[in-house]
Amino acid sequence: MKITLITIGKTEEKYLLEGIEKYTKRLKHYAPFKIIEIPELKNTKSLSQEQQKSKEAELIFKIISSQDLLILLDEKGLEFSSTAFSQFLNKKMVGGVQNLVFLVGGPYGFDKSIYGRANDKISLSQMTFSHQMIRLFFVEQIYRAFTILKGEPYHHE
Repeated sequence: MKITLITIGKTEEKYLLEGIEKYTKRLKHYAPFKIIEIPELKNTKSLSQEQQKSKEAELIFKIISSQDLLILLDEKGLEFSSTAFSQFLNKKMVGGVQNLVFLVGGPYGFDKSIYGRANDKISLSQMTFSHQMIRLFFVEQIYRAFTILKGEPYHHE
């Protein structure tokens, strides 16, 4: 199973980039993993929030395919413990999912067309985190999930 994390905008903070790189390298031992960064929209002052979300959706639809299982990282999604998330990933692998795509939205969330296309939504927390920090947290959680599945000593309960 291939795993892709799609984000809007670049991660600019050096400490976040270093953390993301650390876990991305570790993940390669378990599954093909990549991050796709969609450039932030330019000249958005004249656009409403809905127009911005719609334009971001157009860019997202150019990247995802109809075969991808699309999971939104959304504050209203299902919440998992790390162990439950590892079981969620395992079900997708055992179920024959070829391409598992996780999506972090832009500053205003997702367009309704993206919600309509999504197969599921998950939430990392009821708290709000910056879009840049979510990337590091999520990549670490994917890595943690694989170590749990493999019975490796990374995760402690």
